[in-house]
Amino acid sequence: MTTRNSNNTTDLAVQAIGLTKVFTDFWMRAKAVAVDGIDFEIRQREIFGLLGPNGSGKSTTIKMILGLLRPTQGRLTVLGHAPDDVQVKSRIGYLPEESYLYRFLNPMETLDYYGKLFGLDRRVRRRRCEELLEMVGLNQVGRRQVGEFSKGMARRLGLAQALVNDPDFLILDEPTSGLDPVGTRQVKDLLLELGRRGKTILLSSHLLSDVEDVCDRMVVLYGGKIRASGSGDELLEDSDHTVIQTQRLLPETISKIEKVLNDAQGLGIQSAHAPRQKLEDLFMKIVEQAKAEQVSNSGALHGGKTAAFLAQDPAEGAELVESLASVPVTNPAKVVPSMQSKEKSAATNVLNELLQEVPIPAPKTLNVKPPQAATNVDRGVLDGLLGNDPKSGGSKSS
Repeated sequence: MTTRNSNNTTDLAVQAIGLTKVFTDFWMRAKAVAVDGIDFEIRQREIFGLLGPNGSGKSTTIKMILGLLRPTQGRLTVLGHAPDDVQVKSRIGYLPEESYLYRFLNPMETLDYYGKLFGLDRRVRRRRCEELLEMVGLNQVGRRQVGEFSKGMARRLGLAQALVNDPDFLILDEPTSGLDPVGTRQVKDLLLELGRRGKTILLSSHLLSDVEDVCDRMVVLYGGKIRASGSGDELLEDSDHTVIQTQRLLPETISKIEKVLNDAQGLGIQSAHAPRQKLEDLFMKIVEQAKAEQVSNSGALHGGKTAAFLAQDPAEGAELVESLASVPVTNPAKVVPSMQSKEKSAATNVLNELLQEVPIPAPKTLNVKPPQAATNVDRGVLDGLLGNDPKSGGSKSS
């Protein structure tokens, strides 16, 4: 694999050198070599593909990156730290190959639960849950139990769960498994959008077309070793053929071109045919046409726009922080004239309302009536308990 020879690893999300994982039996004898001395780097803000058939070492590599498995040999760093360092856990989002979700919770409760694990504020959790469910097309079924979901719907919820903490490094293991073509296209568009927003993504998939469409670089594993690596253009370029695409040609024109090729280089035209569109493109066109005709469909919706907290540009956030820092906060009411937009004025009004003191009502006085003297008491019973002789009218002699 072509890597940059540099000692500076601050621009690397993952660096693996001689990474090896050997599974052993009870007697510590080597049972299987899942990963065999691989070297690779995942750069910051890139989409990296991990390819290979079943048993090639993809899932084992991902588990070592997550700190779930310890490497037998080699060196591995994640976001500048060891994989088992808890400092990096809050910066990682992970979608496993199978979505293990609590079947008796609904989607809102599921996302809220994972938001609590990351220590998110209640209002932040509420907003993110609503945005994520709309993004993955589950807002219509947000109150149904997860146990009633199909595999595709559970997969959508798993993707939302992986994004609830707005991670810097997103690890997706077969993210489009169980999704229909519409959901598959939306996931790929989402990955491209997150990549443009500066997220680092590790994508592992058996669907080669998914990796080809979204990944900047990729490695192909087989038998625990890297068999090929590089960008999509580097790996897929066909150096033996040349493709010339024009508008539709007449048969006699094709014959003339073939004669020119034969005279110039002794070559002929191997094939001449009308180009075909991808089946995915045709499927999406049919779906969009049906949606335009307002044809209803049950189950999960086709999803909405990217969640606002994921689509936010970090540069815009930094400019807003700087503008707020330049305004004196001794009197919050003075912040309003310095802001020109209606949105900032509305936000300041909310802030002023929150800063106002809310009067606390005084506790009510409890009207408790004093106990009344007991009446209608049997005097004979009382004298008997006190040791008095009711007949003599005095106490018993000791």
